[in-house]
Amino acid sequence: MFALRGPAITFRGDPRLDGAEAALYESDALILIEGGKIAAFGGYAVTKNRLPPGAAVMRVRDGLILPGFIDCHTHYPQTGIVGAYGQGLLGWLEAHTFPAEEAFADEDVCRRTARLFIDECLRHGTTTAAVYGTVHEHSVGALFAEAERRHLCMIAGNPLMDRNAPPSTRVTVDEAVARSARLIGRWHGRGRCLYAVTPRYAPGCSPALLKACATLWKIRDGIILQSHLSETVEEVAWARKLFPKARSYFDVYERHGLAGPGAIYGHGIHLSEAERARLHATGTALAHCPTSNAFLGSGLFDIAAAKKAKRPVKVGLATDIGAGTSFSMLHTMGAAYKTARLAGADLPPAEALYLATRGAAEALGLGRRLGSLAPGYDADLVVLDLASTPLIAARIGRARDIWETLFVQMILADDRAVRQVYVAGALAHERAH
Repeated sequence: MFALRGPAITFRGDPRLDGAEAALYESDALILIEGGKIAAFGGYAVTKNRLPPGAAVMRVRDGLILPGFIDCHTHYPQTGIVGAYGQGLLGWLEAHTFPAEEAFADEDVCRRTARLFIDECLRHGTTTAAVYGTVHEHSVGALFAEAERRHLCMIAGNPLMDRNAPPSTRVTVDEAVARSARLIGRWHGRGRCLYAVTPRYAPGCSPALLKACATLWKIRDGIILQSHLSETVEEVAWARKLFPKARSYFDVYERHGLAGPGAIYGHGIHLSEAERARLHATGTALAHCPTSNAFLGSGLFDIAAAKKAKRPVKVGLATDIGAGTSFSMLHTMGAAYKTARLAGADLPPAEALYLATRGAAEALGLGRRLGSLAPGYDADLVVLDLASTPLIAARIGRARDIWETLFVQMILADDRAVRQVYVAGALAHERAH
């Protein structure tokens, strides 16, 4: 048992929907950690009596304590192609993604990349991610093995396609079911690992494969369903051509049983109002990937339309490595703000942080255990250095409150701002001085 004491931010709800009181800032908070969980959280003056005799209290000075960042959508095999010269989505997949993923037939490549990927996540303050492996079964096993070694809550699955893809990335429906079932039996619920059934995207899947994925999703409690939706205009048209009876791209998934709580779709840029209404009605979530959308020129995600008060869609923030250009959720928050402005909306810093913490946990169906500083939650935390560069130190000297200070971080900060990362209550990363 030990405690952290210092400024902290957490959330009671969604600031966009529930108002300013949904964001809680404690200028002098005490977070008591026991057995990998948060045992108590509150202002120091009222929470200090919860400290047992002799408990270590670590002071956080010139910093800020946050829930660990949660990345809702990323591809660990694409770590090595971040910054590959961009094209549109479908051309980028053919030129860079599929060739990179073919190398994961080699188990050593999987293990090396898994270590690098998780190192980068922790260095940037990300403690949970929803991750795509490759078609190779051992690619997911390598990531889970590394996550288990670090006590991380990681979500991962094999991307499944049985058509419209290079032969090396395709599986038959029977193979997809067998591989996924083995991985679920071996890894789902082991330590903090969670399996995600992962039809890559509708144009790469036959109706039979989509139906098989729906069955796999329900065979064990807590399995997550992840895929892609409406990333580009061309992809939407392709999906509609391949599934002519569907009312929309999202309807392709819904009519095959792939909608509901615990299902999350990357991008969701080119959606109709009817599709957003169905996402809301079914409890299906979106992963907003602003750096990837900008890099590939896919379009502008409309946060205001997604979070419309009458029928809000659950949304979490995501890096979408490797079309995404940074592991940093701070950088991704800044990109989401810029995207909102370009789309004619706004994204205040409290709302951006919510999308990277509690909002992301809610989108993944994990809102009762991750993403908040509250008793009973997993003790995954990040400690930010609020003056990590000379420019930032000078800039926050002019900040009027904590929210302006946070906004400066999401516009100017990078991995140097991540001072410490705690995973299940244990120190997992500390920035070199």
